[in-house]
Amino acid sequence: MPSTTPSEAKSLFDTAQAARIVGLPVERLRRCVRAGLIAPHRTGRGHLRFDFVDLILLRTTRGLMQQRVPIRRISRVLRSLRRQLGHRPLTKLNVFVDGRRVVAWDGTERWQPESGQYLFNFDTASMAKRAGSVGQLPEPKSTKLPRFSTSEWCDLAMEIEESSPLEARAAYHHALDLDPGNVIARINLGRLLHADGNLVGAESHFREAIRHDPACALAWYNLGVVLEDDKRTDDAIGCYEQATNLDPDLADAHWNLSLLYERAGRRQDALRHISIYRRLVTPRR
Repeated sequence: MPSTTPSEAKSLFDTAQAARIVGLPVERLRRCVRAGLIAPHRTGRGHLRFDFVDLILLRTTRGLMQQRVPIRRISRVLRSLRRQLGHRPLTKLNVFVDGRRVVAWDGTERWQPESGQYLFNFDTASMAKRAGSVGQLPEPKSTKLPRFSTSEWCDLAMEIEESSPLEARAAYHHALDLDPGNVIARINLGRLLHADGNLVGAESHFREAIRHDPACALAWYNLGVVLEDDKRTDDAIGCYEQATNLDPDLADAHWNLSLLYERAGRRQDALRHISIYRRLVTPRR
């Protein structure tokens, strides 16, 4: 497998490549640019070049178009979101159609961008499914796509997580578009969402990782961390126990279990896991 470098993380896609990746006809993509939905780079000769963030916004735009939302209305929606979010990036949102309404959802709150009105959250699971269907990239149909395999997209994302987290998230999403069962992409994307405070999104990816690989101790551990942060202590304990059963050397899971058991008054269980943790982290002589 060819190696990837940080410079490749900043690669820009031309109009034909971006259209194929996002699943929009070239002329419709150009209409999006002319309407001001996105502002791609331009070369010295005026040719358009699209980065990962542009692709995420185009993916959302394509989903709204498929729901028969006119471009002018999409433009109003994105302008409203930019005002409402300030410096927060639009790429952290899911935007979808609910009946006649365009709805934005950040994993916690949902609202109508055009009016700014907040909506009640009745069923986050169905919202996640609906939002995911809007944002789903199509399977690539052309051999002229950038020649990255699923593993290469993951490698690229891992290299740029610290310097360009949004582009890293886009790369993980692209890996999952190619292979929804890629456990590494699921776990790493879940970590990034967790770091952003998106517990709903993070939990969804960790559960998907477990569904594809029930024996993945790291996925169980990360799910436990999310559930613990969400104050679902009993569920978190179950996940940590499962992680330590699958990988007895997973020291952090033993540590977290010892703390939760101590809080729950299960002192013997807490002592057992803190003893295992100390044995695992103490250097051997």
